[in-house]
Amino acid sequence: MYLGRVTERTTEQRLADLEARVADLEARAGAEEPPDTGGGGSAPKGFGGALFALDALREHAVGRGGVVFAGIVREEDGDGGIEWQQGLPVERLAGADWSRGAAVLDALGNPVRLNLLHAVWAGTGTVAGLAELSGFGTTGQIYHHVNLLVAAGWLTSVRRGHYIVPPERVVPLLAILTAVGGTS
Repeated sequence: MYLGRVTERTTEQRLADLEARVADLEARAGAEEPPDTGGGGSAPKGFGGALFALDALREHAVGRGGVVFAGIVREEDGDGGIEWQQGLPVERLAGADWSRGAAVLDALGNPVRLNLLHAVWAGTGTVAGLAELSGFGTTGQIYHHVNLLVAAGWLTSVRRGHYIVPPERVVPLLAILTAVGGTS
């Protein structure tokens, strides 16, 4: 189930969000941090407790449980961005054909393609621009990798020769990198 959206936030919305966060922080200022229940994982400071996501999932999961990943990726100026989440019950995951995800995962299984994705996400959106960076090979090699990433849905062409990581793929990509420890 896809529950994502690209948002444009007004100053009033941002101010209301900030006021709500400050009120929440003030309400929790004297409260003790909940004990770690050994849930295997952690969150950096500022995430409302180490198991904040599991606490919410416990309230909503049925059956054998569920798996959820979500993220908010704001623009550098703090306006707009992506809010995205996906989740499935364990029963559905257990009964799925996992091999259907092989091509999508295979596209990420190459260090050059991961570095290309990173460069495109950071703003280098043309093959010519990527060719100016080191480590990507020849223009033909770059096109080969870009075409595999496009076929797997990790890149999309916004106009001839210009690529982006589609907004609906940003959080899944970052979630995969987080899961494999790609940020250490």
